[in-house]
Amino acid sequence: MGLPQAIVFDLDGTLWDTTEVVAQAWNSALRLAKVERTLLTATDIASIMGMTHDQIFSKLFPDLSERQREVLSQHCYQQEEACIRRSGGRLYAGVSQGLREWSSHLPLAIVSNCQSGYIELFLEWSGLGGCFVDWECHGNTGLNKAENIKSLLDRQGWTRALYLGDTRSDQEAANQAGCDFVFASYGFGQATPDARSIDSFAQLDALWVGGRA
Repeated sequence: MGLPQAIVFDLDGTLWDTTEVVAQAWNSALRLAKVERTLLTATDIASIMGMTHDQIFSKLFPDLSERQREVLSQHCYQQEEACIRRSGGRLYAGVSQGLREWSSHLPLAIVSNCQSGYIELFLEWSGLGGCFVDWECHGNTGLNKAENIKSLLDRQGWTRALYLGDTRSDQEAANQAGCDFVFASYGFGQATPDARSIDSFAQLDALWVGGRA
């Protein structure tokens, strides 16, 4: 694999894990919205990571009307933002140092299916905002991940980028957008058996002979 022009990252399950704090936040939102449901767990949140807004709330709250889901989602996102600002998430091992080092050699970006403001929250909390030249999300555009990746590549003028993600849907989106794909097997999902993969963020170096030289 030749060194790409840029690296684009998924966020949840690739750079950090917020499942515990999001579960706590959304359970608070359930109480505020007076929605009766078994308390959410980190496992529940992990199961919907990478989905779009509509997919998430349809899966977790199938008995609610579309209007009820929208009201609840606003409570969830408000509580989530407050909790993450207070407690943060868990950066995967090697992410902070690795991003700082990679950003001195290649432009980096993020594309996620998250809500508006979530990537900025990650950048602020982690202190890694200076490592990235661009980012995009479903909450901003309403587009699917493949479309958002392609849009970001086009505006940056990148024709040979790599996408690092942790799910089969990430793999499919990268392929549709014309990106090489690397599977972060330490995250939440699965990829096809033939996917090039890394077991830790630090192994990103090993994909290229000679590293970042």
